[in-house]
Amino acid sequence: MPITKSAKKALRGSKKKRVFNLRKKNEMQGVIKEYKKLILAKKTEEAKKLIPKLQKVIDKAKKRGIIKKNTASRKKSRLVTLTLKV
Repeated sequence: MPITKSAKKALRGSKKKRVFNLRKKNEMQGVIKEYKKLILAKKTEEAKKLIPKLQKVIDKAKKRGIIKKNTASRKKSRLVTLTLKV
C-alpha cells in the first residue's frame, strides 16, 4: 500500500488508466473476434467492409500504448491476409 501522499495519488491515477486501457483492449479484441467470425462463415464481403474499423481500433490501441507498434503492424497484416486466403 502507498504511504506517501504522491504515491496515493499515483495509485488513483493508475487505477483510472487501467480501466480505460482495459476498455480499449476489450474493444479491439471484440472487433477482431467479429472479423474472424465473418471470415470463418465465408462472408468475405462483410469482412472486407470491417477492415477499416479493424485497422482504426488497432491503431488507436497502438497510439495509446496498449500494444506496441510492431504488434499492431503484425496484427493488421495477419488479419488482412486472412481475407485473401479465403
